[in-house]
Amino acid sequence: MQNVCVFTGARPNFVKVAPIVRAIIKTEGIAYQLVYAGRQDDPTLEASLFDDLQMPKPDIYLGVDCENLNELTGRVMAEFENYLNHHSTDIVIVVDDLASTMAAAIVTKKRGVKLAHLVAGTRSFDINMPKEINRLVIDGLSDLLFTAGVSNNSIVTREGADMQKIYMVGNILMDSLRANHDRWTRPQCLENVSDGQYIVLTLNRKVLLADTDKLQHLLATIIDVCTGCEIIAPLRGVAREAVDKMSLPITLVPTLSYLEFGYLAAHAKGVITDSGNVAEEATFNHVPCITLNSYTEHIETVKVGTNVLVGEDCQKLHDALKLLMAGNWKHGDLPDRWDGRSAERIVQTLLDL
Repeated sequence: MQNVCVFTGARPNFVKVAPIVRAIIKTEGIAYQLVYAGRQDDPTLEASLFDDLQMPKPDIYLGVDCENLNELTGRVMAEFENYLNHHSTDIVIVVDDLASTMAAAIVTKKRGVKLAHLVAGTRSFDINMPKEINRLVIDGLSDLLFTAGVSNNSIVTREGADMQKIYMVGNILMDSLRANHDRWTRPQCLENVSDGQYIVLTLNRKVLLADTDKLQHLLATIIDVCTGCEIIAPLRGVAREAVDKMSLPITLVPTLSYLEFGYLAAHAKGVITDSGNVAEEATFNHVPCITLNSYTEHIETVKVGTNVLVGEDCQKLHDALKLLMAGNWKHGDLPDRWDGRSAERIVQTLLDL
């Protein structure tokens, strides 16, 4: 029996591991435990999340909750080492690029346990970003690099990774989107709004939120061009506070469940975001997407999909919105291996070890 630990550090990780958990449950010869770095009462984990994702809740909560990334890293390392001391584990799967993810990766390798990184080879090429350091460390330590596409393969190869470690399994996010596409739930905020007649706005990037003048100019541009089209912003925390203080005609809505946000994003006229995952969803849904950043770790959404990068340039944003509102957006296709079978490939790889 292959004993697998699936380690998660934040809410978005669950969307990516849910298909793997479901695939393991259906497969003989492999068992898993789902470990979450945070608390059982974490407010970011809405009550419906695990039912929405059709997956069991975590088996283990490490209970780590702190803002300082270095402190968080140390505490997760201590708690995860304690977990490995008490649970027979053949391989640990870590997801994405959080400080908690890096902490679990370091402990795993120090214990001599095989380490697999899901969504390996993701880079911004900005070493000043904490997450970029996390990615480099995790990929460097990993025994298995599960990549989403050819560009990610090229990155880890250039950095010296052994080809035998690299497995191009495809985009795991698509597994969740395909599994839930017919289960989307129309949210209450659309009660008086028709499908295709609104813009979705999401914000999360700390650098942009901290520059209130720049953010206000970008939002003013959106409002100016999108006349007659409601701008719906399901924001939380710092982002919600920042936009709320500006008293702009933007509809701030309460945090949506996974299935509700899925409907909102899939039926929008367009999406404006600074999130790579949201841009991936837009490409899958063939919905126009404008990213408020000068780069993306998911370049296939630009080269093949519906995404356009405008950075923090109001003129570029203005021009892109004009095309969007006029219905003249570029045609997007689905990148290679966005077929919803990534989890199957991952589980088969684990069985073949």
